[in-house]
Order: sequence, then structure tokens, then C-alpha cells
Amino acid sequence: MTEQELRLEICRVGRSLFERRYVHGSAGNISVRLDDGYLITPTDACLGFLEPERLAKVASSGEQVSGDRASKTLAMHRKIYDADSEARCVIHTHSTHLVALTLAGVWATEDILPPITPYFVMKVGHVPLIPYHRPGDPRAADLVADAITRRHSQGGRIRGVMLDRLGPNVWGTTPAGAMATLEELEETARLWLMSHPKPSPLGDEALDELCQTFGAIW
Repeated sequence: MTEQELRLEICRVGRSLFERRYVHGSAGNISVRLDDGYLITPTDACLGFLEPERLAKVASSGEQVSGDRASKTLAMHRKIYDADSEARCVIHTHSTHLVALTLAGVWATEDILPPITPYFVMKVGHVPLIPYHRPGDPRAADLVADAITRRHSQGGRIRGVMLDRLGPNVWGTTPAGAMATLEELEETARLWLMSHPKPSPLGDEALDELCQTFGAIW
């Protein structure tokens, strides 16, 4: 996509997330990596009412080039891009069921949710919990980068992390792809929270079949 096409796509994705209540108020942000820097939603902007020309453009060095003031979360987004060469878009939301999951208690620190559906395994995969830090705290960004690097060192990869009490950061090769990961992650959290008794995770044989048949990473 050209830069202008990416600007329009960020606005389309932001509006879609807002209208379907994945984000509210001025919470959440979206960025994309360009060949010469980054585009990111402005600080305190509502994702439902973004304007392409007002998106912040930031040089690879971190200096803002144009647009409204960049979101304070750019530092974390840049850490994600640096740690995962395949990431081209990062989305952060305060999705209701995922935040509620951290308040109620996640399944495990390295996996906030168990693999209860095949599409969660195929489209999301492992999602570790990042301990609570205030919004914009650079220590949280370092922990996210560490989680990506740790999974890479084990021969795998992750598509997202969960910031305790704040919400998920997910990434992909396109804004639409990152949004799809977010949707599947939030839906799985909703299913898990509403299920009583809790369902058993998929077994090793089922997980192996998903990996072999569809190239899932688990």
C-alpha cells in the first residue's frame, strides 16, 4: 500500500473498531511501519473519527514530521517493530472482555487464555501477560520486546501481548490482519469468561493437527 492508502486504511480500521465497541472514547491507537518511519494515531484521538491528514507521521529516528501530536504509545510500538521484523501494523485497544480477564485472573502468565478453539490457535496463538505499568511506561515496552524475543528464541512467534488492566497490543503484516487477530482474541476471552464450567483446552493431538494442516504456530 502507498502511504495515502495506509492513512485511509488506518481510519477505516479505527472506525470499524469504534463502531463495534472494541474501543471507546479516546482509548486505543493504531500505527503502521513505513519504509521511512511510522504513521500513528494522534494522542487522545477517538479511533472512530480519525482524519487521514491528521495522523502523525514520525521519522525512523523518532522525530515527528507532520500531523497532530503522536500517541505516547509510539515508543512501545517501535519496540514491537524492532523485535519482530514481520510486523507492519500494531493495534492497541482496551477491549472489554480482555481487560475483564486480567481483573478476574488469566489462565497463565505465558498464555492468558487456553487453546479452547481451533481458530484461536490458528489466528492468535500464545499471548503472554505483561505486568501492570502505568500507560506509556517504557519498562512495559521493554517487557513486550523481551516476550517477543523469548518466543523467537524458542523457535516460535507471538502476534500479541496483554497489558495487565490496560488491554492488548496485537500486530500483523496489515491493519486488516492485525484487526482480525484482535477480534479473535477478544472473542475467545468472551467465550472463556462466559463458560461455566470452564472447557478443557484442545489436546496435544488436536494442536499438532492444526499445526501440520494449517501451519498454526503453537
